[in-house]
Amino acid sequence: MKHWSLLKLSKPIRLPLVVLIVVSAGSLTGCGPSKSETAAAPEAAATAKKTCEGDAGIAVPAGFCASIFADNLGHARHLAVAPNGDVYVNTWSSMYTMMKNAPGGYIVALRDADHDGRAEIVERFGTIHQDGKPGGGTGIAVHDGAVYAEVDNKIVSYALGADSAAPKSQPQTIVTGLPQGGDHPMHPFTIAPDGSLYMDSGSPSNSCQVKNRAFESPGRKPCPELQTRAGIWRYDAKKTGQAFSPRERYATGLRNPEALAVQPRDGSLYAVVHGRDQLSENWPKLYTVEQQNELPAEILARITEGADFGWPSCYFDAMQTKQVLAPEYGGDGGKAVGDCALKGKPDAAFPAHWAPDALAFYTGPAFPAKYQGGAFVAFHGSWNRNPKQAGYLVAFVPFADGKPSGAYEEFASKFAGPEPPSDPAKAAYRPMGLAVSPDGAIYVSDDVNGRVWRISYLGN
Repeated sequence: MKHWSLLKLSKPIRLPLVVLIVVSAGSLTGCGPSKSETAAAPEAAATAKKTCEGDAGIAVPAGFCASIFADNLGHARHLAVAPNGDVYVNTWSSMYTMMKNAPGGYIVALRDADHDGRAEIVERFGTIHQDGKPGGGTGIAVHDGAVYAEVDNKIVSYALGADSAAPKSQPQTIVTGLPQGGDHPMHPFTIAPDGSLYMDSGSPSNSCQVKNRAFESPGRKPCPELQTRAGIWRYDAKKTGQAFSPRERYATGLRNPEALAVQPRDGSLYAVVHGRDQLSENWPKLYTVEQQNELPAEILARITEGADFGWPSCYFDAMQTKQVLAPEYGGDGGKAVGDCALKGKPDAAFPAHWAPDALAFYTGPAFPAKYQGGAFVAFHGSWNRNPKQAGYLVAFVPFADGKPSGAYEEFASKFAGPEPPSDPAKAAYRPMGLAVSPDGAIYVSDDVNGRVWRISYLGN
């Protein structure tokens, strides 16, 4: 099987292609501390031992331990951790879940009251799910004493109380009127320390064709979707009653920038973006199945105000390390560039169709030095590779001086099972959300069965 690598692309047109080896996760869960570490910190070791009992069902590197923090929460999407360690998970009911979810409120509060690595307190709040109806959302964050969540077509905030995990306050509406239709109705977001709320509004289509996902259907020029979709919008988390409109668009030409995070070193906004689908299915005269498996790349990029990354007329070809014209807009299978040369360039690239759904920078105190300041990316996994799917993992990207600095590593894997399935519906779990806790562990959510893992570091 061909192995992909992270591309160092701070100057992607001028630099030669840099091929770097992918490092796979090294061991299964259940790894324990050394005798010397146990002797030095018996209390911590005892806690770690309890946390790591059993098989969490995924693979992590040597020295790390994955444990099941919570389970059966419904279709768990993004998650966030409060300063006191409480974990908040958003869930949803949508066309992708057959309008089903766990009973109760869509937002879940989780508290590990006895510090054994598993949530004993599970409280649901917010809008109540009804089978057969859409509801809930993806985006969630904790900021300035409140939990913010995407709920249906709005973002709301709940002031957190001093005692209970679930807030008792009534929600305040921050933004209303979020677009709901099409292929990407979700609105993940991240909140910067200054209160800037950056929100994804993904495209309603694959490539803005006259007929979505149709054989050789041409692209619409100009693409009307770009007014309200396929970009990032900026709002003020401290202000209530804001209404979604084209005026608040921060960056454009990003098909579905679902994985968003602010880099803590300098406050820069980063996104990992879903690339387009179906090059060979809809344009078989220009692309083979093998090319479709590898094109286009999923990109990681620093996002600045006013940036345009070219969708739908352009896509990023990692093998050529450049943006090229899409077939719907005069592309010829990867040779023609046109005005794509003027579009935004990524800082790194991942294999096609892995579906990046969450991004988190590591700021915790527990992991080894190489992880400090780096980025974890949750890949939900592909649906349109042939014959076998790919992704279904959490990758780590090292950063130095505020930029990607080396090859990505497969940090946590085997979510889907021992091998990626040919049919994504057969995946055991699909990683979705990521969050770093104050104690340095990271949490990963799954939107198939509603599991949340806690990954901690025990030592060599």
